[in-house]
Order: sequence, then structure tokens, then C-alpha cells
Amino acid sequence: MKILIVDDSVFSQKVNAQYIKLFLKDAEITFANDGLEGLERYKALQPDYVFLDLLMPKLHGRELLNLIKQYDHDAKIVVVSADIQKNVREEINQYDILQFINKPFNEEKAKVICELIRNDYDGRG
Repeated sequence: MKILIVDDSVFSQKVNAQYIKLFLKDAEITFANDGLEGLERYKALQPDYVFLDLLMPKLHGRELLNLIKQYDHDAKIVVVSADIQKNVREEINQYDILQFINKPFNEEKAKVICELIRNDYDGRG
């Protein structure tokens, strides 16, 4: 299973990857440091799942989410963000994402989303 983590914080990338690997040991994880790089990597790698931060340089996470969904309507995206304003959350949920997770990402949140991903991924075959 291929997972793309798009976050401008290297620390957040490492934390997210560490928790994902704890529950999805077979995950191949790739990183992108901003929205523009995230779009390029998405198109090149065609990952099974994307973990996406909203507040990033070059291309905001909302814009990236929109572009990915235009490119691949069935993209499986988990938004992990510190931006928890109600209107932002409502707007993001209109994109048919898997989950919106409030930062900080931790073991408990990782377990829940990784179980959801595992069930979704195993259900494809």
C-alpha cells in the first residue's frame, strides 16, 4: 500500500509516518513538503492514500485537495490539520474525504484511521 504524506513540517511528516507504520507495517510512505510538490508526487506515484495538511506554502491544502479530486475523483484522502474552524471543516468534508483529523496526530488517532484504511484497502481485492 502506497501512502503520500503532504506536510510542510518535517517533524509532522516523521510523526505521521511513525504512527502509520505502527499500524500499517506494509505501507510504503513518500513525502511532499508543500502542496505543489504534493500534486506532482500524487500524479507520479498514484498513492492509495494521502495524508494532507491544510496550511502549507506554494499551494494551500484546500487547493491541493480540490486539484487531486479533479484529477482522481476516487482519491482516498485523510486531512490532518490544526485548522479546526467549523466552516473549514464543513468545506473540506464536501470533498468526500476519508477523515478529518485534528492535529496533533497521535497513536490513538492513528489506530482509528489505520484500521479504517486497512479495512478499505483489504476490501478492494
